[in-house]
Amino acid sequence: MTRKQTITPQITARLTQIAQTHLGIETLEERLSDSLDFHEVSVWSVRDALQAAFEAGQAAAREA
Repeated sequence: MTRKQTITPQITARLTQIAQTHLGIETLEERLSDSLDFHEVSVWSVRDALQAAFEAGQAAAREA
């Protein structure tokens, strides 16, 4: 059984910022267009984005 977790506006903003900075993706909103919703990115960009998200999570946990 999986539990769906609500993503807060603050988390959404941080994830969007990471996507823009590391992946060159303007928005994480679904736009119902393959050319807008699917992106070709390098593995090092994905790695950097994942690292940034991990570090953001660690920082948020320290602040909690």
